[in-house]
Amino acid sequence: MDVKLINPFLTAAMHVLKTMAGVEVNPGKPFMKKDCQAIGDVSAIIGITGVASGSMALVFSEKCILAIASNLLGEKYTELNDEVKDAVGELTNMICGDGRRRLAEQGLSLQAGIPTIVSGKNHSITHFAKGPRLAVPFQTTHGDFMVEVAFANGS
Repeated sequence: MDVKLINPFLTAAMHVLKTMAGVEVNPGKPFMKKDCQAIGDVSAIIGITGVASGSMALVFSEKCILAIASNLLGEKYTELNDEVKDAVGELTNMICGDGRRRLAEQGLSLQAGIPTIVSGKNHSITHFAKGPRLAVPFQTTHGDFMVEVAFANGS
């Protein structure tokens, strides 16, 4: 797995959450994810094509996304409703877009699809690529979230 493809998405996650939602995030230790089990309550996954083929997923704990959505949308949220789920999709678009912009500055062109939102305890995430899945946990003062990135072998 090529870190030059992954690091821009991780940097984008920190940048977007800080600038758009006013949330400071601290990355944890990356690990290779072996299963499809989401480590959180609501997720969004987006397909990526171009010089590499794969997907990126954001996985939020309920506490974390409620605080982020409240900051992002300027309204207090206390439950995972459709507006909060829409915010997860929009954050996924913004983070993926910022990551792709950073890669384009390096001459690497990627396109993205439309995010799919999944929620509920013990839900699963199926990445589009069959290659390894890197997961990076992030901590905030509001709870945890995770960025997962998977690209096909050879990307």
